Amino acid sequence: MATTAASVTDTCLRAQAAARELAAVPSTVKDAALEAIAAALVDRTPEILDANARDMEAGREAGLTTALLDRLQLTEARIAAIAGQVRDIAALADPVGEVVGGERLPNGLDLTKVRVPLGVVAVVYEARPNVTIDAAALCLKSGNAIVLRGSSSAARSNAVLATIAGEAATAVGVPDGAISLVAGGGREELAELATQTGVVDLIIPRGGEGLKNALKGVATVPVIFAASGNCHVYVDATADLDAALAIVLNAKTQRPGVCNAAETLLVHADAAPAFLPRALAALRDAGVELRVDGRTRTLAGAAVAADLLDAADEDWDTEFLELTLAVGVVDSVAEAVAHINRHGSGHSEAIVTGDVAAARLFERAVDAACVYVNASTRFTDGGEFGMGAEIGNSTQKLHARGPIGLRELCTTKYVVRGDGHVRS
Repeated sequence: MATTAASVTDTCLRAQAAARELAAVPSTVKDAALEAIAAALVDRTPEILDANARDMEAGREAGLTTALLDRLQLTEARIAAIAGQVRDIAALADPVGEVVGGERLPNGLDLTKVRVPLGVVAVVYEARPNVTIDAAALCLKSGNAIVLRGSSSAARSNAVLATIAGEAATAVGVPDGAISLVAGGGREELAELATQTGVVDLIIPRGGEGLKNALKGVATVPVIFAASGNCHVYVDATADLDAALAIVLNAKTQRPGVCNAAETLLVHADAAPAFLPRALAALRDAGVELRVDGRTRTLAGAAVAADLLDAADEDWDTEFLELTLAVGVVDSVAEAVAHINRHGSGHSEAIVTGDVAAARLFERAVDAACVYVNASTRFTDGGEFGMGAEIGNSTQKLHARGPIGLRELCTTKYVVRGDGHVRS
């Protein structure tokens, strides 16, 4: 497996050579490699935990937030879950060679459109060491070589995970260089990786707005941003309020430091008098800091009023990634949609309603990768969507939108078969 002992350019060139071989590797070999990776993760759990403990200690000393430390931490259960996701990916159908469409043309040529690997995929990510394995497994299954570039906060964890994956894969016939890690460099290294035109076919940054902006300024290779999630739950006038409360609590508190957690609650004025006192009290009791507009404060009830903070303008645009929630009252589903489209990040948005027309309006009008009706935003995840895992969640509109799984890591080519055909 390549490390920063080689330059970024040399690592990418080795990945490109590996990708050209990997594109023709049969599914049986790729699946065997994934099974070997999963087994190695379980067998070498103590080694992984030791490396992660040192990252966690350094992170606490550096003052990382609770949310970032949660993203960074690996446990025996989390490692087992990562290995399970690798096996889930192995069990999926190989997208390479899948026929997307085809026809016989009037001139007798047989035209077939098939999926093929992109080639070399670079993934740049912050804190989350599980991305090392998720991304490597997805790229391997889809026939792509991967160049990983994690953050310094997870350097030890990423190094051991990438080493384990690389060694396990090459041992069963995957080309050397198919799984590579560059780590330890600064912005110059990131810029070098993002400018490997003709070598790196796609770069996927998975992190905050700072990482996104850093790449925007330098990248010359195609980029799909696995971007931030300023997600909303809107409780409509006809909502089942018990279901709404369960959805709001899950979306906000089940794991607040992730991109599909809710950051804003909007409540229809007709539901607010009955719903807000219950919801705000339950959220407060769950440890959530509540930043509210004036209408919410008026309807909150005496039991929670003293615990509420006034929402500032920037709160509606903030991905808190912690137990903080902005809360507002709106007069219609259209007003809720307008608020979401103005302040949201295009990630995941939910409506809780008993009105089919309101649900359909929300589905059609909200501009987001994932729209939920009567369900929590926390389901936006490749594993939950049956993809085995994901590299990230794209909020863009070209090529891939939503969880980036196997098919999103492929492009297509046309295969044209003839019988001595020439064009007249």
